[in-house]
Amino acid sequence: MEECRNGTVDSDSQSGSEERSHAPLSTLSRAAPPRWGNRMSEKRLRRDGNCLSLILITLALLMSGCSIKRMAINSLGNALAEGTSVYARDDDPELIRDAVPFALKTVEGLLEQSPRHRGLLLSAASGFTQYAYAFLQCEADYIEDQDLARATEMRRRARKLYGRAMEYGLRGLEVTHRGFRTALRSDAPRALAVMKRTDVPFLYWTAAAWGAAISLAKEDAELTADLSLTEALMHRALELDERFGAGAVHDFFIAYEGGRPESAGGSVQVAREHLTRAQELSAHKRAAPLVSYAETVLVGIQDRVEFTRVLEDALAVDPDKDLDQRMANLVAQKRARWLLSCTDSLFIE
Repeated sequence: MEECRNGTVDSDSQSGSEERSHAPLSTLSRAAPPRWGNRMSEKRLRRDGNCLSLILITLALLMSGCSIKRMAINSLGNALAEGTSVYARDDDPELIRDAVPFALKTVEGLLEQSPRHRGLLLSAASGFTQYAYAFLQCEADYIEDQDLARATEMRRRARKLYGRAMEYGLRGLEVTHRGFRTALRSDAPRALAVMKRTDVPFLYWTAAAWGAAISLAKEDAELTADLSLTEALMHRALELDERFGAGAVHDFFIAYEGGRPESAGGSVQVAREHLTRAQELSAHKRAAPLVSYAETVLVGIQDRVEFTRVLEDALAVDPDKDLDQRMANLVAQKRARWLLSCTDSLFIE
């Protein structure tokens, strides 16, 4: 057991990849969870295997005329946006930690040339959120007792990356809903009423990044005042497609409802209901909802016995049962082990 340490092309030309990938990693601090994304089909295997060739061909085409260049960028953007499931299926978090920054900077480079490509915008929004959570924010918690200065710097970086992810998410929503950003602040219900099921990935990742940034900036009154907007985005995502990410939207509400006192509108009972639904939608193959429930609700009500049982259930989830959830489960289970190692410091007896 670990030692406890506190711690410009038109969007119409795209393939619609944002509807097929980017389902969510693990519990996003105490506010939301993402995952890293299908068992590899033969078609996908061929596509991933040819990705390097496509990149090389695209680089050559970039030297050609504007029209061909635009087509090449768009094709590569589609391939990269659809290929993120390879990260979700991996069983080596350290390998993913080292590989993701290059992939994200490649996406950003392509967005410089194709700023309205929804697939790339979604890749950036989801990728930066997951990287910041799994490899910065969580790791900061794990090392805080040994190196407070480094942990503080990692949280600062995580907050900045959450902000970057949120910006990409809002840009993606603006592609199909011009003026959304302004409308959201002036009349959120009206702005969100026009959203469709195809917007759910953007609603989820924008809210996840936003909520995570707020969780690291409680001293920033202006940012924390936006918490109601993150809730509104997630509620709309829940209304449109509660099955997104095998129930990941429910994870957000486990923490949101369970992490607030009743006087502030929170409800342990509602948090339990979201946990039950998240487990049903994932066929009990995701550890993240259990970790979120233990860390927020059970610590809050000081139920040590149930805390231990729920985290043991999270550790009992087999990461190989659902390859779409493998990386997310490994990240969540690492946090579960850390939380168990902190039990004595989390509960007053």
